[in-house]
Amino acid sequence: MKKKTSRFETKAIHGGYEPNEHFDSLTPPIYQTSTFTFSSLDEGANRFSGEEEGFIYSRISNPTVDALEKRVAELEGGEKALAFSSGMAAVSAALIGFTKKEDHILCSKGVYGCTFGLLQLLKEKYNIDHTFSSLDTPEEIISNIRSNTTCIYIETPINPTMRLIDLEKVASIAKERGIKVIVDNTFSTPYLQQPLKKGCDIVIHSATKFIGGHGDVIAGLLAGNEEIVTYLKKTAQKDIGGVLSPFDAWLLLRGLKTLAVRMDRHCENAEKIATELKKHSKIQRVYFPGDQDHPDYSIMQKQMKKGGGLISFEVKGTLEDIKKMVDQLKMVRIAVSLGDAETLIQHPASMTHAVVPEEERKEMAISARLLRLSIGLEAWEDIWEDLEEALDSI
Repeated sequence: MKKKTSRFETKAIHGGYEPNEHFDSLTPPIYQTSTFTFSSLDEGANRFSGEEEGFIYSRISNPTVDALEKRVAELEGGEKALAFSSGMAAVSAALIGFTKKEDHILCSKGVYGCTFGLLQLLKEKYNIDHTFSSLDTPEEIISNIRSNTTCIYIETPINPTMRLIDLEKVASIAKERGIKVIVDNTFSTPYLQQPLKKGCDIVIHSATKFIGGHGDVIAGLLAGNEEIVTYLKKTAQKDIGGVLSPFDAWLLLRGLKTLAVRMDRHCENAEKIATELKKHSKIQRVYFPGDQDHPDYSIMQKQMKKGGGLISFEVKGTLEDIKKMVDQLKMVRIAVSLGDAETLIQHPASMTHAVVPEEERKEMAISARLLRLSIGLEAWEDIWEDLEEALDSI
């Protein structure tokens, strides 16, 4: 752009893209090609050696994907970003990229079910061990670091318990010991939270969620400094191959344009629904980072712009009562994703975290009575009326 963009909302629309470099197309074109031609053998050789910039093959780089990566890097305050075919492809690239056999990963106490499955796979196949920790205090963090700990993996807010981790605290301790800090920022998006600015090394997103925002794309993103991201691009991404297609990159570029506006509405709706849930007689407990009664509310104020669009809550009653309540919902959809325009509800113990053994689910505070809500963009009154009617049925 002629003028440097500095504010998030503007970067989300203009960052990383110059129309005059793409035939003056206002919207980034979809470069739907698998490979790129060279004007000569020397040009091809120079691009492969890195002596000359340019595109080679869309598994390595593509102009549409490149525009997305540049925009995401700007939004996260990073130097470079990578786009992947799924959020788990991004998680896998980061964990595989910074571990080797017999290394150790320190994790926040509670992670997405498929991340848990990946950690188990790394342990079984390559003896890469992991430890779950609350990461609450410096003493707790330091006591769980081993001589072979190479990275600390964090979700904050944690899925689905909504507990928060103080990123500056963890990053400070890790930096002293040369340990990489990887943060899954899916629930917050760069609009609400920017882990790189808190001293963390890598930030990851399931871009399927709020960044895409419309329930029509599966994708992952990763951002960090030039050295880290270049290393992962040349190894874990290029050789394993979990790359994003040009069309899906275009969908994410479209989604990013409205991210700030959508997140404001998600957050506003969530605040209202959390307030109503807390007052209902059938609710045992509500977990929402924007609630002043949340145990980590001070951390939310420190590192998040707002409380986010996710709420978890425990229902008073049996599992049969919970099934009855969820099945009574009419507008709210039963689905395991999040960040869509539609409000979604799911049961973590039997769905997203079913792969986690029951004893470990209990350690993560995931009870059979816990439900997770992804608050959509509908009128909040309509969301609440549907939830209230279902709750009153039990």
